[in-house]
Amino acid sequence: MRIGIVQSSPVFGEVKKNIADCFDLMASHSADLWVLPELFASGYQFLNPAEARDLAETVPGGITTQALIEYAYSKSCFIVAGLPELDDDSVYNCSILVGPDGYLARYRKIHLFYEEKTNFTPGDLPFAVVDIGIAKIGMMVCFDHLFPESARSLALQGADVIAHPANLVLPDLAQRTMSIRALENGVFTATANRVGTETRTDEALTYTGQSQVVAPDGQALVRLSQDRVEVAVVEIDVSDARDKAITKHNDKLGDRRPDLYRL
Repeated sequence: MRIGIVQSSPVFGEVKKNIADCFDLMASHSADLWVLPELFASGYQFLNPAEARDLAETVPGGITTQALIEYAYSKSCFIVAGLPELDDDSVYNCSILVGPDGYLARYRKIHLFYEEKTNFTPGDLPFAVVDIGIAKIGMMVCFDHLFPESARSLALQGADVIAHPANLVLPDLAQRTMSIRALENGVFTATANRVGTETRTDEALTYTGQSQVVAPDGQALVRLSQDRVEVAVVEIDVSDARDKAITKHNDKLGDRRPDLYRL
């Protein structure tokens, strides 16, 4: 299986341009699963909830989801990407999974970071895993990385790959934690971060890049630069994520003692 990560630099509010820019980056590469950044088409630094609502889209009917579906159909691939989702009166920081046959699933970010708590509604959907045939895919978004329960919930449901759209601003933190999440759960993790700086308020946000794909042993198979727009595709053996053995007597998930973990 080939996993592709896209490290883009969106212009705030330029949805069609940002979508086209990512597709241009992907066009000369081939992957079975692409992972794009969090809020990859809208930009991240919203001034207020009203602005987030103005750029939010319905799923799967919105322009971004439909563009991703069309691309997935044309290239016979699957895509995980982040966007602001509008559902009735709520706006969610959402990640979606689409494939050649259309829309498959969504996840609404549970652990909101910083001013996201002002602009978004906390996610109300549980972590879920989707079997796309060649692998079982789980989704989490950006700050979810800091909470071990996020990745563990997906691993316990059989995820082979955890797709992790992100807009990271804390240097090197998620790169380390996602390596640990891969190691402790015996799964592949694919983090797609963005680059660039947004200065829409008096507090500039500089995004840290270093998008990466990590193997179940915790080793990075590829890690991109800190500041360049880039794409990478790596080939993985999905069976590596299905062998949880540490020794002939130990198993990463089988040795858990949840009956004793309660407070």
